[in-house]
Amino acid sequence: MALLARIRACTQCRPHLAAGARPVLQFDRRARLLIAGQAPGTRATVSGRPFDDPSGARLLEWLDIPESVFRDPALVTILPMGFCHPGRGRTGDLPPVPACARTWRAELMSRLSAVRLTVLLGMHAMRWHLPAPPKSLTEAVRTWHQAPAGMFPLPHPSPRNNGWLLAHPWYADAVLPALRAQVRSALSDG
Repeated sequence: MALLARIRACTQCRPHLAAGARPVLQFDRRARLLIAGQAPGTRATVSGRPFDDPSGARLLEWLDIPESVFRDPALVTILPMGFCHPGRGRTGDLPPVPACARTWRAELMSRLSAVRLTVLLGMHAMRWHLPAPPKSLTEAVRTWHQAPAGMFPLPHPSPRNNGWLLAHPWYADAVLPALRAQVRSALSDG
């Protein structure tokens, strides 16, 4: 697809990226599940595979799907808000460079014809996809059932969020079972 070739060759944000431009995404217009993330981490940037790191292992556990399904672009599209690693900040990775989403996201989203569920990982994805910005990540996740149909807000699966997960045990008890049910439904043939 010419669009993917253009994205993978994109260097517009290079001046803002410590590691240079190396777009990482997974896309197929037939995908049923969309993972809207933040930006690839260092390991994913090196491998060229989204969520090829501990965040990905946790995300697979949350979704309760095998890696073979997760890596199949005809089933799962992975579009971070920024396609290149933004670099490291004082407390973790920097936010995605906004120009990436402004340049590519609308065109990519318009080509997704079969998405049944969009999983929103973190505030950057929530602010883009939800009609009203959530007051906080915790509020958005706690009230996941109030999100528009086909949207499911989650915290980012990064190990940096271990403290948040420990402070909110209701997430594992109430949110993950609902997420898994919606993922199974989105990926089913019915």
